[in-house]
Amino acid sequence: MTALIGLLERDSLLLLFLVAALGYLLGQVRVRGFGLGVAAVLFVGLGFGALSPLLKLPDFVYQFGLVLFVYTIALASGPGFFAALRRRGLGDNLLVGGVLGAVALLAWLLGRLLGLEGGFQAGLLAGALTNTPALAGVIETLQARGASATLLGQPVAAYALAYPVGVVGMLLALHLAWRVWGKHQPAEAGSEIEVRTLEVGQCDLTGLTLEELLRAKGWHVVFGRYRRGAEVRLATPDLRLAVGDRITVVGLASDLEPVAQALGRWVPESLEQDRQTLDFRRVFLSNPKVAGHTLGELDLPRRLGVVATRIRRGDLEFLPEPRTVLELGDRVRVLGPKERIAEASRYLGDSYRALSEVDVLSFGLGIALGLLLGNLSLPLPGGGGFKLGLAGGPLVVGLVLGALNRSGPVLWQLPYNANLTLRQLGVILFLAGIGLRSGYTFVQTLTQGGALTLFLTGAALTLSAAFLTLWIGHRLLGIRLETLSGLLAGLQGQPAVLAFALEKAGNERPNLGYATVYPLAMLLKILFAQLLLGGG
Repeated sequence: MTALIGLLERDSLLLLFLVAALGYLLGQVRVRGFGLGVAAVLFVGLGFGALSPLLKLPDFVYQFGLVLFVYTIALASGPGFFAALRRRGLGDNLLVGGVLGAVALLAWLLGRLLGLEGGFQAGLLAGALTNTPALAGVIETLQARGASATLLGQPVAAYALAYPVGVVGMLLALHLAWRVWGKHQPAEAGSEIEVRTLEVGQCDLTGLTLEELLRAKGWHVVFGRYRRGAEVRLATPDLRLAVGDRITVVGLASDLEPVAQALGRWVPESLEQDRQTLDFRRVFLSNPKVAGHTLGELDLPRRLGVVATRIRRGDLEFLPEPRTVLELGDRVRVLGPKERIAEASRYLGDSYRALSEVDVLSFGLGIALGLLLGNLSLPLPGGGGFKLGLAGGPLVVGLVLGALNRSGPVLWQLPYNANLTLRQLGVILFLAGIGLRSGYTFVQTLTQGGALTLFLTGAALTLSAAFLTLWIGHRLLGIRLETLSGLLAGLQGQPAVLAFALEKAGNERPNLGYATVYPLAMLLKILFAQLLLGGG
């Protein structure tokens, strides 16, 4: 054993990959549906670090991982972050922001009552809300202040103790909410995308083009094929319907009914069976010249003679709209004549290899801008300054660049799969580095008898966040439980909670709630953890 420890002390690369591999293996273990996931790398790092104070990695490892992790998350969340500040998303974000503020205040009050230093308070908030970027920001701030190893270990120890109950507590709260309120949920039309065939009847709307109809009525549907007489053709935006036409309509069940009420009636015929004249294909968007533009700007029907009927981004499928911005890695379902389908595939790219490549120019430039912003000292009232640091700078820049999509010829986006890969690599490097560096201090904290206090305080913060969100959202604001479950998962930023919410809801509403509040929740948790650190 001594020889192995000595080898690991001398070989940092061996230590890093051993911790990463064992952490990943531990993260796959699930007990009643609960698993640590990638956070298990932190716990394995703590275990190895406890063996010897010399078992640690160079600072560059976890700093590089932190920047990589935060920037890729922000880049992917940018469009949703700013879109969520409009319309209904503003109210949802106000709810989540208010709850996070209340929980941060509770962490400060409990910390003062129990005599916990600011490092413990900040670590408890990050762990109770399972937010690794918040912990990263705290560590980076402490290092900038020249904190000792003991002080650096405080937030990590608190985070590690609070993290498990941060996941389990949220799951228990959601389970209880569905047991109590779920059976009283009013019935709702299905939220899966459906394809139906409509027969046009006598109405006052047949003189309008499909484009004019969609704009005038605000329908969130897509028209595909239509049959007039014996011929099946593509339903282009300039088509004017005639009585007796049969046309396929794609959309959610709740969005399809108003179309039938205005235009005619549903018929059992399926126009999709005939693929002789019109065909469809899912095409991977890999052309960087196309990514970052809206479908309205691309105008596929007039440019290529095809219609985009659905888009799949990651595991989420949704209907395209003129204002939908295409991203690298999107799978676009295009419908049109066979010869035009091939042309559309070439135009969109449809290259697996291209999707695995990263534009180093835009990626490096974006991170450099984030690091520059993080190094700027922002003045505070009463003197002094505040730096966004390694976590905050790339986060803010990533959100802005993600929302911009592109600036002239520079495309800021990353392919979806490449983003996920870099994100996972970043969080593994960060967790392994911080776990190893803090393992020895973590054991000292446990032996000093404060572990139970930290654990119970973390549980109180988690359950407060859960029940405040669920009670206010459901009982006072009347938010449907499916959406509210997604809001809670977004507040927590926890995939395990989102997966549980999706299983309970049986539809995609939790995904929408999650995407609406996740970016702002992440930013606020980083900010509040910094404030707690300063107040310790």
